Amino acid sequence: MDAWQLFLNSLGPIALGGLLGTIPLALASFALGLLIAIGVALMRISVRPVVSGIARFYISVIRGTPLLVQLFVIFYGMPALGVTIDPWPSAIIALSLNVGGYGAEVVRASILSVPQGQWEAAYTVGMNRTRTLTRIILPQAARVSVPPLSNTFISLVKDTSLASTILVTELFRVTQQIASSSYQVMVVYLAAALVYWVICLVLATGQSALERRLDSRVAN
Repeated sequence: MDAWQLFLNSLGPIALGGLLGTIPLALASFALGLLIAIGVALMRISVRPVVSGIARFYISVIRGTPLLVQLFVIFYGMPALGVTIDPWPSAIIALSLNVGGYGAEVVRASILSVPQGQWEAAYTVGMNRTRTLTRIILPQAARVSVPPLSNTFISLVKDTSLASTILVTELFRVTQQIASSSYQVMVVYLAAALVYWVICLVLATGQSALERRLDSRVAN
């Protein structure tokens, strides 16, 4: 089989690996990671030093260690403590914790970008801190956080390739399998690069459309 034919034949299985493995893995990890990020961000801005300190420590650990190490600790390290986790859950846990650490700072900055007067106005009409956060502050912060969180998701899609190191079948692992059987590494990995690029291009286009829609609502 010549290189061009192999390139074309590889696109289908690799794209299928992306649709059935990479995208679901990224979506599940991002959804859980976003919940973690919101919780950690709220802890981070807490007036209680202990609560804020725990959030700072978590963010510091996540941002200060490679994602690959985090994956290995959960999948290969946890069995030493008597806890064995299958590849997919391990990948979701590691990726979610990673997104939570980076996303927490994005959410925190978005919350702090809301003018202090919004808090004061809410308190004036009798809202407590919790209601002010959920009904006034977080909806405004959400619009500000869309661009950086969208970038985080696009990066996450590419980071899922590391899950192949713990035996998760996704786009990159499918690529490795094809490359090892065909012995034409360059051609197969170029096909994988093309699929990754197309996926990220689609996501970036969706991000731009979402930002325009949010901007138009604000303008109206």
